[in-house]
Amino acid sequence: MEHKFGAAAIIGPPNAGKSTFLNQILGQKIAIVTPKPQTTRNRISGIWTGEDAQVVFLDTPGIHRLRGKMNSFLLKSAWQALAGADVAVLFLDAALYADKPHVFDKDMAPIKKELAQAGAQLLIAANKVDKVHDKRKLLSVLGRIGEMFPDAEIFPVAAINGDGLDGLLEKVVSMLPEGPPMFPEDQVSTVPMRFLAAEIVREKLFMELRQELPYQTTVEIEHWEEEDGLVRIAALIYTARKTHKGIIIGKGGATLKKVGQSARTELEDMLQCKVFLQIWVKIREGWTEDPGFLRSLGFGE
Repeated sequence: MEHKFGAAAIIGPPNAGKSTFLNQILGQKIAIVTPKPQTTRNRISGIWTGEDAQVVFLDTPGIHRLRGKMNSFLLKSAWQALAGADVAVLFLDAALYADKPHVFDKDMAPIKKELAQAGAQLLIAANKVDKVHDKRKLLSVLGRIGEMFPDAEIFPVAAINGDGLDGLLEKVVSMLPEGPPMFPEDQVSTVPMRFLAAEIVREKLFMELRQELPYQTTVEIEHWEEEDGLVRIAALIYTARKTHKGIIIGKGGATLKKVGQSARTELEDMLQCKVFLQIWVKIREGWTEDPGFLRSLGFGE
């Protein structure tokens, strides 16, 4: 039997469940997930390996119409992933469109044209169907998706619990070209451990902070040292405004302490060893509009 190998770009609007899908099929967490939209900032590669196929899934930032240098970098990253993929899997929030049908056309406007120009094979995952209790509304959503993308096969799925993902994965594999595996079967991602550590700290910030503040922060790992079963990590949180620093630290350092404890617990579980995590907060005004700094953090890659 021939062996398949190729890349599949996971694209779609913010908060459609792309990262949840990636973590679910890999059986472990490599992409952070929060209830807030626009959590994923960098393109993250996850490697799924089966008996007769290996798929490199490219999780991408949500496609949106927000302005600014950082948002421009995010969109560029998403479209670059699409250009280099054998298959595009468009993730859509079926529950959102069932409740708010008018949002569908707004979300599809910046997507349909780019998909047509890319010419990639397209599959559509209508996600979060478990949250749609009125099946007439679900059928209406699926009908609208079918009208907009008549040549694409639609898969109703619930990425949070894995429903429908086997069929979607099987179809992705069937559309890939023949080729040998390019990665060891036990490798699940191409991103370095330092990147995952920074993402975990950033995820905890997203979960603790309110409103728009998380979008004005980013995390960089300044130091990583492994010694005698202990990993020492120094993380630096950048925030764009002076007024935000105190909020991130919290009264008596409570917020930052909670972020650090939660991140350390997850890092120890991931690394299977003791972790000593130190976190500092630094003000860097205008970092979201600084192209050089954004590139140094890996944005747009």
